[in-house]
Amino acid sequence: MFYDRNGNAVAYTEDNEHIYMFNGNPVAYFYNDKVYGFNGIHLGWFGNGWIRDLNGKCVLFNSKASGSGPIKPVKSIKPIKSVKSIKPVKGVKQVSRVRSVDSLSWSHLTGKDFLLQGI
Repeated sequence: MFYDRNGNAVAYTEDNEHIYMFNGNPVAYFYNDKVYGFNGIHLGWFGNGWIRDLNGKCVLFNSKASGSGPIKPVKSIKPIKSVKSIKPVKGVKQVSRVRSVDSLSWSHLTGKDFLLQGI
């Protein structure tokens, strides 16, 4: 389960590889420590329970988030999951950027907007 800066449950993974929105749409996946959209765009990084944007700012976190990052909000109740849609074919991965230094602040992107860049 991934939560945003307001503590709202935004997305989840059941296989630790593919990220789904609660409406069942697959939006992104993990490749090593990187987060890619199914369209091939390098969205950011994942580490220590934090999903970070390309500038190193936090976008989403899970219950295992630790280390440097902003203060985590109180988590809300998770929504009901819809039936998952079929995963699209993964686009050719964009060359990843050099990783930015991890920030202690939240990204200007909402968790939803961040993930929707991947479709």
